Amino acid sequence: MWIFVKYGVWNVSSFDPAQAQALERAGYGPLCARVLSARGCADAEAATEYLRADAPLNSPFLMKDMKAAADRVRLAVARKEHIAVFGDYDVDGITATALLTELLRDMGARVTSYIPARLEEGYGLNELAIRQLFKKQVNLIVTVDCGITANREAELCRRLGMDLVITDHHECKETLPQAVAVVDPHRADCTYPHTDLSGVGIAFQLGAAICGNQGDLLERFADLLCLGLIADVMPLRGEVRTMVVRGLRALERPRRPGLAALMEECGCLGGPVTTSTVGYLLAPRINAAGRMGQVAQALELFMTRDGGRAKALVESLTRLNRERQRVEAEIYRQAVDMLGPDTRPSAIVLAGEAWHQGVVGIVASRLSEEYNCPAFLICMDHDRGKASSRSYGGFNLFGALSRLSDLLESYGGHELAAGFTISRENVPAFRRSVTALAEEFRASGQADAALSVDCVVDPALLTIEHVRSLNQLEPCGTGCPVPVLCIEDAEIIQLTEVGGGKHLRLSLRCPGGELLPAIFFSQTALRTGIGQGDSVDVAFTPQINEFRGSRTVQLNVVDLRLSRRLRAEAEAERELYHRFCRNEWLAPEDAARLLPSRKEFVAVWRYLIANSQESGMQENLLCMGRKLERACAGAMTLSRARICLDVFAEQGLIQLQSGARFDTIRITTDGRKVDLDESPIIKRLRAEKSAGSFDQP
Repeated sequence: MWIFVKYGVWNVSSFDPAQAQALERAGYGPLCARVLSARGCADAEAATEYLRADAPLNSPFLMKDMKAAADRVRLAVARKEHIAVFGDYDVDGITATALLTELLRDMGARVTSYIPARLEEGYGLNELAIRQLFKKQVNLIVTVDCGITANREAELCRRLGMDLVITDHHECKETLPQAVAVVDPHRADCTYPHTDLSGVGIAFQLGAAICGNQGDLLERFADLLCLGLIADVMPLRGEVRTMVVRGLRALERPRRPGLAALMEECGCLGGPVTTSTVGYLLAPRINAAGRMGQVAQALELFMTRDGGRAKALVESLTRLNRERQRVEAEIYRQAVDMLGPDTRPSAIVLAGEAWHQGVVGIVASRLSEEYNCPAFLICMDHDRGKASSRSYGGFNLFGALSRLSDLLESYGGHELAAGFTISRENVPAFRRSVTALAEEFRASGQADAALSVDCVVDPALLTIEHVRSLNQLEPCGTGCPVPVLCIEDAEIIQLTEVGGGKHLRLSLRCPGGELLPAIFFSQTALRTGIGQGDSVDVAFTPQINEFRGSRTVQLNVVDLRLSRRLRAEAEAERELYHRFCRNEWLAPEDAARLLPSRKEFVAVWRYLIANSQESGMQENLLCMGRKLERACAGAMTLSRARICLDVFAEQGLIQLQSGARFDTIRITTDGRKVDLDESPIIKRLRAEKSAGSFDQP
């Protein structure tokens, strides 16, 4: 791998200086004005509309079957029928269950809330749960955040004489379940303006259809709405943005004892609450309950009115979250070992016998980002396996599973995340088939693994005041992303691995002389392929760091790449090397550029000896080449460093294996001496350097 970039492509937008100045005059900070212009807001009116947080809520009755759903629930309340609210075990499903359960109980209804046990029952409506509810004499089941693919389960409800109302926001199959009502904005015949509501959003709209007063309902349940919408990564546009803004406001003064206790545990009670507060502090602890098979604790946390009980529940959720982190780390280690150091998969399909069903989704997400491909992790149990998958680059998981449904027992989800059940004997065929689909998608040119950068900025603008003004863009999330800025041609003057080697701390000197600290989380110098003295472009989000009463601007690095000059040099070296590998004719001067000197062979060999371990060494070859270039005072080139390695491998001195992120080099010599002058590679280069006529067209 010659040029390491975390994202395959950077799409760097630009701002219009005149527009940015006009936006500054309208009251936006300089950085904020540049971001808004880069995002297409040409004037203050467009910016106001883009950031609007008071868009009216859509009528729930624009959703297909909403009237039938509301009528049936109202009838059940009036008849004192036993209603079951059937949810999902993630934040969205838990908040949706809590919202509808609380609302119906306050209306005097007899309600049982039911969230399936993740490990025993899996996702969604299932036969075991339906029969349990039937024994409890439940007359009506209302699903929230699940049920859209439950065709067989809907038929079972019909046979047992139980009515079923489905509310969901996941992708629909060709045939919908037969129920009293199926409410899902993804239905082909649904006229709802957009599909951006999550499960709790649909549950809220059902509640509004039942009660008839959206405004009062929003005031009451904005906190739960906000949690579910943010955790399920819904685009912050239109009514979703309105709901989230109201919810963030409500969370700053939480009325639910459980939320107050959770926020106190996370250290965010009484302070400003942002989407990051929800996504990185609150949601993981709530999700931990469902992932570790204790979802009832999270549901109770939202519904309890007892402060002491709330505190005990939060302590338990915190312990569960720590255990989840431990289990996640172990599954991740096993998965990486199974992949091996020399793999560049088009799709990852791994199966483990003792993997935790509640945690593999997080590991799949990590793997998809690290290996730049969709990831499918299957938890095997005897002859069947339950899987979680995560997309990469726009690969449509639900569409892929639909095409491979003959290999699956069941499946569901959406484009970016999905789950399925599969028999053990079908796993190899599934691996081959989904890999072929991923390769087909990549070859189609539709894959989008690009990083969107708002604009290049002058480092002089990165003051505390200007960085703070970026809060004018809040709430940030999908649809209104956290701003990603860029500084070009910054020199790395220091880099240190921190956090036990998990993260990379940098000190950067900008072209104007400014020194800026930066942190690159979950990265190391090896994996990023950079070294001290490199000139890089930095994509980052600025943040204000407080330490011992002092405030400074710090760059939270999203990605790094070599500066334009160094990228061009590395690309030229790569192309020259590949021409040689393709046996193309080389001009004498090109052959001379590729031919290493004895001093360079010695420098590379000494580097390998100094850094090799018994298990070998892993290097990003670009980073290694640049370190050797500096060690040789600029005499070494990247292509000659690679030729040195190829000659060593050819002569049996090393084994060289290419990997997804870096390459593995293992010294294999037994102490014997070799004559590098006898290397076919060296002979060929010398012949071309001298004659200049090798295979010349």
